[in-house]
Amino acid sequence: MMPAILSFAGTALSAEERAFFRDCDPAGYILFGRNIESREQLRALTDDLRAIQGRDKLFICIDQEGGRVARMKPPVWPAFPPGELFDRLYDIAPATAIEAARVNATALGLELAEAGITVDCHPSLDVRVDGAHDVIGDRALGRDPMRVAALGRAILDGFASAGVAGCIKHMPGHGRSMADSHKELPRVEASAEELEHDLAPFRALADYPIGMTCHLVFEAWDPEHPATQSPTVVNDIIRGEIGFDGLLLTDDIDMQALEGTIPERSEKALAAGCDLVLNCWGRMDDMRGIAERCGTLSDQGMQRLDRALEATDLARGDLAQREDLIAKRDALLNAAEVAA
Repeated sequence: MMPAILSFAGTALSAEERAFFRDCDPAGYILFGRNIESREQLRALTDDLRAIQGRDKLFICIDQEGGRVARMKPPVWPAFPPGELFDRLYDIAPATAIEAARVNATALGLELAEAGITVDCHPSLDVRVDGAHDVIGDRALGRDPMRVAALGRAILDGFASAGVAGCIKHMPGHGRSMADSHKELPRVEASAEELEHDLAPFRALADYPIGMTCHLVFEAWDPEHPATQSPTVVNDIIRGEIGFDGLLLTDDIDMQALEGTIPERSEKALAAGCDLVLNCWGRMDDMRGIAERCGTLSDQGMQRLDRALEATDLARGDLAQREDLIAKRDALLNAAEVAA
């Protein structure tokens, strides 16, 4: 199995993509707006991916956080609120905010399960820092680590109720970034003591089986390499200090924070200790290069992948509950006068 999560160009696979995916057997796929047209088309597409790989429990993921990060959009799919809304509610009524986050995630998860998607790249456990770049911004669940952890746990519980998995991101923390890692390499100058603040939510949820790295340089730990490609950050901080032993994905390996060709970037990330490379642009030359240079998923990685998908169950994707869940969420938000 190829140690990568791959993508593709359109709303259905081309003959070239189909043949390549069948031959290289990627660990999974990620979907974007370019792959999505209608409910019927999307479910047919995800069923096709499962048929090609011959795996019912296939890692098919998406970035569907709510707010500005949503690939499945209205009017076909409902809009979901950003993390900031639950943070604001928590200021007034913590227990209500936790329940609203859980109910919202269940409704969102039902949409994903119905579409045949098994993993949402959410929640972001990045602690928001005033003055930082807004690449995280209103996606964050708060400025207090324990609040972020509590709301993050509620989101994961909601996903589990719908039969899908989440992915905690962006380890070891993207909240201090002063630049957008999609466009350039951010450097974090905070001390190791200050960074304990950023690690706390990830520590609290370290038992979760899926996580994602970030492309930031942390001067206190490794001034030479971004976290995704740093053996020190992956092994000493993410696996060691945080205690995360789940399936570790890179953030999108195409982002401009990283240097070199896509296969070179991928090789460095895997050598640093990441289990899977996330390649989002679906360019055939890049994907072939990853296949040629990056070998196969390790036995340990296979075990982590199996554990990551163990509790997923697409049969729970019954949309009959969705409207009631959304109405309950909105009532909880409106009760505290924080509705968007």
